[in-house]
Amino acid sequence: MNSKLVLKSVAMVAMVALMTACNCKTSSEGDKTANATTNNIENKKEMTYSKKFTNADFYTDGKFNQEVAIKAMKDMLAFYDVPFTPLMEKDFWVTDFGLGDFESTGMGGIFWVNDAEHNYFAHEIYLLPSQMIPEHAHVKTKFPAKFESWMVQKGMCYNFSAVGEETPNCPKLPESQKGCITSKNFVQQEAGQIVHLKESETFHFLLAGPQGAVVSEWASYHDGAGLRFTNKKAQL
Repeated sequence: MNSKLVLKSVAMVAMVALMTACNCKTSSEGDKTANATTNNIENKKEMTYSKKFTNADFYTDGKFNQEVAIKAMKDMLAFYDVPFTPLMEKDFWVTDFGLGDFESTGMGGIFWVNDAEHNYFAHEIYLLPSQMIPEHAHVKTKFPAKFESWMVQKGMCYNFSAVGEETPNCPKLPESQKGCITSKNFVQQEAGQIVHLKESETFHFLLAGPQGAVVSEWASYHDGAGLRFTNKKAQL
């Protein structure tokens, strides 16, 4: 056999062997990466978010510290892989409703849109573990009474309504709201579930589960003048 042909054949065999080895290595490394990703996802599923901040963190010399409240919200959102976007950096807000109990009664939020002309509203609600929005209703003003629907995106919440029979086994409610709650009917609203306001102008509220909650709200136009709290000290 021609020596040139022999050398060419040997070179081709060596190249094929090298490519096979590289492919096997790449495949092996790819499998390891895929397995690591799968394991991370599974581990995250097994993890649960829990309360990390208390009123001792949220108040400085008796004054509500919004920076710490936002820090707490960001911590929860990072756990749930919810990006804190530039728009949120600009328009994100937190409130303790003037009640001095943000650990148990308060919320974070952002209004994606609130359009009076076309009568629609989109809002994201952020609730820390076991945090409650004070009971309230939306009444008619020069605009129709706001009507709402909610979908839990992350975590879980209890959706309370003043309409319907009292539901047994009520979750623990904030001490600061005792005597200010008329909504006794509730459903446990899991991620992906949608709940609608039962009747226009009726009292209602949300209470986050122990892992907190991220809730999307869609509604008709929100006119702050129509907001009514059962807790007379509450304000927004």
